[in-house]
Amino acid sequence: MAKRALIMVGGSRGNGPPHIQAAQRLGLHPITLAADPTQYDYLAAKGIEASRIDTGNLDALIHECSRLRATYDIAGIIGFADLDESIPATVGKLCRHFGLPGPNSTSVERCCDKFTQRQLLAEAGIPMPVYRLAANATEVESSAAEIGLPVVVKPAMGCGSIGVRLCRNVDELTEHTTYLLSGKHVWRSSPRILVEEFAEGPLYVANLMGNELIGITAYEFGPPPYFIVHECASPAPLTDEEHQGIADVSLSCLRALGLGWGPSNIEFRWTKLGPVVIEVNPRLGVGEPELIRLAYGVDLVTEHIKIVVGEEWDLRKQHSQSVAQRNLVPDRDGILDWNGGDRRAAAVPGVVDVKFYIESKRPIVRKGDGGDSMGYVTVVSPSLAQSKAILQRAVDLISWSITPFPGLRE
Repeated sequence: MAKRALIMVGGSRGNGPPHIQAAQRLGLHPITLAADPTQYDYLAAKGIEASRIDTGNLDALIHECSRLRATYDIAGIIGFADLDESIPATVGKLCRHFGLPGPNSTSVERCCDKFTQRQLLAEAGIPMPVYRLAANATEVESSAAEIGLPVVVKPAMGCGSIGVRLCRNVDELTEHTTYLLSGKHVWRSSPRILVEEFAEGPLYVANLMGNELIGITAYEFGPPPYFIVHECASPAPLTDEEHQGIADVSLSCLRALGLGWGPSNIEFRWTKLGPVVIEVNPRLGVGEPELIRLAYGVDLVTEHIKIVVGEEWDLRKQHSQSVAQRNLVPDRDGILDWNGGDRRAAAVPGVVDVKFYIESKRPIVRKGDGGDSMGYVTVVSPSLAQSKAILQRAVDLISWSITPFPGLRE
């Protein structure tokens, strides 16, 4: 009998390894199709079968899956957006081609285009920031003038906060617009820029599977103008009324966008007017499944794979704990001379994970997005106050040294 295989399109530093582990626990043989499999260290470390392929070429993916089907019983196809937001839609098309369970590719494509997403949410009357679409510097400037500074300026397609900035004055607006349009930002199509009202208030992320809200995580960013996550907590400290408000708007978003198959995560700002939708993503959030597993005992990764391969899923919560996580974010560019203290931090009671992504003697070049993190510390306890105290104690034990790059004169 042929091995049951799970095809994984693309890769993810955060969500890739748990998907590999979950697939193997379910008796599936994971196979990765990626543009550059070598950039995902976990594939080689775990001896995972992988093929180099253009993940933006649907015909090439169909051909490769057909080739694999001669050897394996393909049980399902799954994908990671990573830096390519189009992959979830491509996965939907692959699933339809091979008659496998999968998301509606049309709905996913509309959702991944943040301008189209905004239009559909607006038609449904869902609260969100005022927005404009711009194609050049003149339109960005006029859009910002109409909305009023400060504004958030970002590509209409993308993820990981890449190219997203808070522009608080005209100089910042000009500087970031120049960056986006000067060729430094990588566009997958013609430049389309969203200029949005800055919704002030704490950020929350709702995690859903199908039409069921599983949990909400609270996020804290580092200093502006960037949106780099420094700390998060799950479950978010919300009142019952606030939790219900986010739940209700979340389900309205899914209906408006034609989603509701598989996972999704929705970002909110809680403003003086209540929950305002920042963005809907038709996929698991990076790192979110582990926070939800620790907080509630619900393994979103495993349940997602069960949906993909057509098995019965189980979203019942097993327990209630408070999880807190801190990202280890560098304060300068340069060469990472050394890092340490992670073993001592890991020994602190309540700490469940300490990880450095970057080895010593490697260059650090900050880009002002989610990729700037060098690692993280995660803790679990019965209460948020206790988790935050443990987290601070653990982080205080971790240190590193970065030597700035030499100046031009040197």
